[in-house]
Amino acid sequence: MMSPAPPRPLPASSAQKPLLWLVSLAIFMQMLDSTIVNTALPAMARSLGESPLQMQSVVFSYALAVASFIPASGWIADRFGTRRTFLAAIVLFTLGSLACALSPTLQWLVASRVLQGIGGAMLLPVGRLAVMRSVPRDQFLSAMSFIAIPALIGPLLGPTMGGWLVEVWSWHWIFLINLPIGVAGFVAALRIMPDHYGQQKQRFDLAGYLMLAFGMIALSLALDGVSAINSAHALVLLLAVVGIAALAGYWLHAASTSNALFPLSLFKVISFRIGILGNLFSRIGSGAMPLLIPLLLQVGMGLSPMTAGMMMIPVALSGMAAKRAAVSLVERFGYRRILMINTVCVGLAMASFALINANQPLWLQLTQLAIFGAVNSMQFTVMNTVTLRDLDMHQASSGNSLLSMVMMLATGFGAATAGSLLAAFGSHLNAHGATAALHATFLCVGAITLSSTLVFWQLPENRPHPRAVEEVVE
Repeated sequence: MMSPAPPRPLPASSAQKPLLWLVSLAIFMQMLDSTIVNTALPAMARSLGESPLQMQSVVFSYALAVASFIPASGWIADRFGTRRTFLAAIVLFTLGSLACALSPTLQWLVASRVLQGIGGAMLLPVGRLAVMRSVPRDQFLSAMSFIAIPALIGPLLGPTMGGWLVEVWSWHWIFLINLPIGVAGFVAALRIMPDHYGQQKQRFDLAGYLMLAFGMIALSLALDGVSAINSAHALVLLLAVVGIAALAGYWLHAASTSNALFPLSLFKVISFRIGILGNLFSRIGSGAMPLLIPLLLQVGMGLSPMTAGMMMIPVALSGMAAKRAAVSLVERFGYRRILMINTVCVGLAMASFALINANQPLWLQLTQLAIFGAVNSMQFTVMNTVTLRDLDMHQASSGNSLLSMVMMLATGFGAATAGSLLAAFGSHLNAHGATAALHATFLCVGAITLSSTLVFWQLPENRPHPRAVEEVVE
């Protein structure tokens, strides 16, 4: 007598829908905050008595805090469960938002952004990990697609809402709106978030974490220190050297320990190895753009905060459309060809902002922003997919955390790079004004992005697995 067939799991769209909505809400809160901050930077600078071209520390501090704490997020979720970790992340992010709104100085604001970043470091990766462990493999594409579209509403609403809040009230409200969202997310997580634990209890790799975090912080501070005109160059060089030494020490440490945060066996998977390096170098340019575009629109072209925010809507709309098109394009042409061509398109789109000026017709400016949004979104989707697609289930936690760390680290590097380039060009092109410095910086970040094609060139010519293209939420 044949045994009865096991029950078929419910589709992700019905059985897992509350979880998917919860994770989407968390990502929405994080993405809304980041895009609102970029639009409000000039207003913050005026309120705090700072130069608008030297406000990259507000973006940089958050990204660096996230990147520094993400390495521990996977272990914390495995050790204490996804539910408790996710709840703690919401609390920290919400309290950090309140502290940002109450900040009287730039230094206080930067410290508050660090607290916010600690919560954000666990918010996105732990939510995505819960989905990866709750949704059957054959339903992974539909689940990730469900998350991706609601998550893009944050970037769509953020710039316009940020500009409106700055004009109607003040920049403090761009952080205060996180409070009701955080409370609602906490209440929902108490009922919805599953409590997944790691299959094996491992001791936390404290030595490896300290070396990795110190290396990232030192390199980031060295890069950010270049933007200070009167910075001590010896200190910048020292930070860069010890940062590289710390990362090299972690690499040797991970090769000789069994409980490393990010086992070197991950890099035996060629798609993961190339995807991680490609993400790092490609996202440096992409990480600079959210800082540079609002500055160009407000400082360079004299637009109001709300008008500048509305100008960013085509970027988000075209990005949403491109995420859907990425699946069919990769299925037809393969990962390598799409990444090679699209990386060139992204770099050229970034450099083209050097041509924008107030005398151009509005339709041309909006078209240029829409093209950049489309190719940049497609780049993120395909890069993330190729990075995680070939990992085994036991590699999912560490691989997912490493990808999230690299994404935020590159964002911080991008903001620091933009600040350094603006400071350098501002001192040399002082007679031509801030617009000339911004245009030169766009050319440089475009060139940085173009250089990442050398990484994707190493990717084998392959097509997606027959099961689907695994689109990974940004």
